[in-house]
Parts: sequence; C-alpha cells; structure tokens
Amino acid sequence: MFAAWKNWRDARRVRKMGYTRQEWEAAVGDWPLMARFEGKERTALFDLSLRFLARKSIASGGGFAYTDAMCLKVATMACVPILYLGLDWYDGWYTVILYEGAFIPNRPHLSEDGVVHAQGPVLAGEAWHQGPVILSWDAISDACAPDNRASNVVIHEMSHKLDMRRNGANGRPPLHTGMNPKQWHDTFTACWEELLSDYQHHRPMPVDAYALTGPGEFFAVCSEAFFEGPDQLYKDWPALYRLLAQFYRQGER
Repeated sequence: MFAAWKNWRDARRVRKMGYTRQEWEAAVGDWPLMARFEGKERTALFDLSLRFLARKSIASGGGFAYTDAMCLKVATMACVPILYLGLDWYDGWYTVILYEGAFIPNRPHLSEDGVVHAQGPVLAGEAWHQGPVILSWDAISDACAPDNRASNVVIHEMSHKLDMRRNGANGRPPLHTGMNPKQWHDTFTACWEELLSDYQHHRPMPVDAYALTGPGEFFAVCSEAFFEGPDQLYKDWPALYRLLAQFYRQGER
C-alpha cells in the first residue's frame, strides 16, 4: 500500500513539474551514452528521471543559476545505474546540490602530512552518508565531451550512494540474492592489486588511479567505467565487469 501511495505521489509531482519528452531529449541529447537506450528502455529511463526529480530537490551551490535542462540531465545520469534496480535504492536522502565549478567543502580536513586544515580539498563531487549529493556542473559537462575517458561524476557519486546502503562506502553494496559475496570480494581485490601494481610500475591502467584511494572509490570508479567505457572494462577485467553487470542488472555479456 505504501508503494502505491509513493507512486501516486510521484505521478502527481511529475505532472506538476510539466517536463515534456521533447525537453528531456534536448537536455540529454549531447550525452553519448544515451545512444545505448532505445524504445521502451529509453522511455523507462525518461519516466524514472522525472520520478527522481519528483523525489529529490535540486539546490544551488554558491548561487549557481542552474536550468531545467541541467536538472533533467543530472536526473538522467543519476538514473542510469538504477534503471533496473528501482528508485527506492536512492531512499534515505533528498537533495542534490549543484555548483557551477569545483567546490571546497567547508569542514576540517586532515592532509597526508598530518595537518588539520579548516577546509577540505577542491572537489568535483561528493556524497554524504544519509545526506546530499554535491556536484560540479563543469565536471558533469565533461562526461558529454567527445574525448571523455570513462568518467562521469554523477555516476561516481550515485554509486557511492548505492554502496552506502550497506555499512557505508566500503566497496561492498548490498548484493542481490544469488550473488556470491566471496566472489565479489576476491574479484575486486585481485583487480585492485593489479591496478596498484600497474601504478607502481608506471604501466597503463584499466581505470583511473583515483580508484586506489580505497575500496569505496574503487567501486565508484569501476562503476563509471562500466557505464562510460564498458568495452574497455570488459576487455581488461571481464570477471569484474560481469559482477557489475549482475549488480546493476544491465550490460550482461
């Protein structure tokens, strides 16, 4: 009954927003990944994106004057990972804060040299546990560039939100029935160790070195690659790719 009420509320809010399919298509038309979605699947992504905006508030960071088209693009990028999971996977938080460019968190930060600074480093995105997702529009736009190398700050931060549904952002999101936690751990660990070796020996790396920051970042960076550079990820790490396909319930090979 509660699910039916949420669906009714979503539909009511979507009608009130008044976004059209034409407006949505124009907003996401320059994102190369959209070419992957056609027919009923594309319509499902459109519907889910509007429901995302019905449940989440978009707020300005630093006075940034964002547009409706920006909101539609952010929502669509956020919904690609959950297209076959459902919007309830994003329950428990309510706000996306959108800055024009990179931003500096207004909180103490411990640097590698052990010094506590009044503010953190410059960021393009951030996801708070049970709090907002904070994004840079400039970084979002980079995902639409022809030379994009498997990066997408929205997918990155949203994958953290999925990961946080189980004991924080530790690279072990809630797995579906039938998925083997040991296989997940062993496969991700082996790929992480391979990436570390490549980094230490200055070899080409399957994904960005930022993935070495920790297990949560490794999962998020690999999720970016799964959606934005699937062919290369499958070529380099087929076992990891298949696990992500199982988790996201799309892109199986």
